[in-house]
Formats: sequence, structure tokens, C-alpha cells
Amino acid sequence: MLLTLDDNDLSQNLDLDSTVMSGRPLKKRMLAQLARAVQILEQQHHVRPCLAVVQVGDHPASSVYVRNKILACKKTGVVSMLHELPGDTTDAELHALLERLNADPAVHGILVQLPLPEHMDPQAAIQLISPSKDVDGYHPVNLGDLMAGRGALEPCTPRGVMTMLRAYKVDLVGMHAVVVGRSMTVGRPMAQMLMRANATVTVCHRFTKDLQEHVKRADLLVVATGVHNLIKGEWIKPGATVIDVGITRLEDGSLSGDVDYDVARERARYITPVPGGVGQMTVATLLENTVRSACQTLGVEIDLRRA
Repeated sequence: MLLTLDDNDLSQNLDLDSTVMSGRPLKKRMLAQLARAVQILEQQHHVRPCLAVVQVGDHPASSVYVRNKILACKKTGVVSMLHELPGDTTDAELHALLERLNADPAVHGILVQLPLPEHMDPQAAIQLISPSKDVDGYHPVNLGDLMAGRGALEPCTPRGVMTMLRAYKVDLVGMHAVVVGRSMTVGRPMAQMLMRANATVTVCHRFTKDLQEHVKRADLLVVATGVHNLIKGEWIKPGATVIDVGITRLEDGSLSGDVDYDVARERARYITPVPGGVGQMTVATLLENTVRSACQTLGVEIDLRRA
């Protein structure tokens, strides 16, 4: 492994007796570990990991996400480079910037903040990023490596979920895991990671017949659809672990997930809140991937269990 986190250390600040799987204390502990890794790279190899973030246009939610990522960089010592492009930027102009970042040896991670304006092709941009700098883990090469079981840079949200499950001591071996949603960013890679952990996985989507019955059988439920309260609380199997990846802004301005949280919490062993759950892990894992990319470039391994 290029970078090994200390799972025992990650668990120390967590309330394992609580039903709520909070991502905030786990993110804080992860960032502290990553700061140690950055310090090791700087002291021993005279390199600081660098993340280049590219934002096109002024999408309000994207601006919030970008600020959170830049703040996380500051907390870990990762160098951040923010490239803000106007909303009328062409694909050719974006691609030219990505080519320059690919060629820059000081840049270890490149992230194109999605969504892009409607006139642009996000897949073309993702495929142009060098796989070794694709810290979002969306490049076809990295997705293929995940499928083959040899991934180095994996999609941040599902990898963050796996870190959370380890930290909360959820034993996945033999579990029946149900993933609702089959996107390339969450659902499909999530299923692959769960199978790698020896869970038995069912993937559900909009054409699934009798979704309720699949959910009722789940020991572990991961929902990533962006459909507010799609999963009813009474569907949850007593004692199940529920990971709610979806997020929706309601008319009153509050944020809510894909699962009927209040009812589900009464039935679940563990459940992630929205906000304050999986989203925290996505940001932390982005920084983990950036440090991992720097290790890959230098050909070094850092094991934080012994650092």
C-alpha cells in the first residue's frame, strides 16, 4: 500500500455505542493523520503534495464544496491551487489547462469540480486527466483498476464509506449488503468495494421491482440516489447499518437524505446523518488520495500505524 491509515487511531474519538455514525470526528482524525504523512513527505523527500482544483462558472453549491476542499488542504499542509474559469469557458480551453496540470510535476492531484456548465462535456474532461493524478477516482483506468482489485486512486465517496465502516468496527464478511443507486461515482464502485470486503451485494436502481423487499433484507444498506426520503424508515431491518449518501435541499433550506432518518434511526444499529455523515468522508478521502498520489509519484510507502 502506498499510504496506510491507522484504523485504531481513527476509532479512538468515535462513540461506538451511539446509533449515529458521525463523519465529523472521523474526518478530523483522518486529516490529522494525513498532516503527519505530509510532514513525512516534506521532511524525508522535500515534497509537499499539491492539489489543483478547477472550477468553471459560479455554481453556488460547487463554490461551497470547493471552499471546503481548500480548507481541508490547509488543515493537512497540502498545497492547493484553485483555477477559477468563467462560465463561458470552452471545452478546448479547459482541456488546455488540464494538459498543463498533467505536465506539471509539482501537481499531484487534479480535480474538476462538477457539475460543469451545460455546454461542456464532463466525461471528456475526466478522461483527459492523467490517471495518476485523478484524485476523484473517476478516470476509466482507475475504475478498471478498482474492478481488477488493484486500485490506487478510488472514488472518494465509496472509499470514504469503507473507511467509516472500518472505523466503526462493522464486520462486512458475509453480510448481505444492498446498494440503491448504480452511478459510476458511488453505486457501482461501492458495490465493488463491498464485494472486495467479502459482503454479498445486491444493487438496486430505478427499474428494480419491489425495492422495499430488497431493502428489508439488507444487513447493510447504502443509498445514493438523491431522491428525498426514497427509503421509508419501516423498511429498515432491525439492527442494520444504514449509509445515506444522498443529499437534497428542501424548501425551508434544510438538508435531508434519501432515507427517512427519524424512523430508520429507531430500527438501525448504525445510521449516518445528513448532513454530517458521508459528506465529511468524501472531503477527507480526497485529501487521502492526493497524498497517495504523491507517494505513488515518489515511489514511497507511508504506514501511519508505525509513523
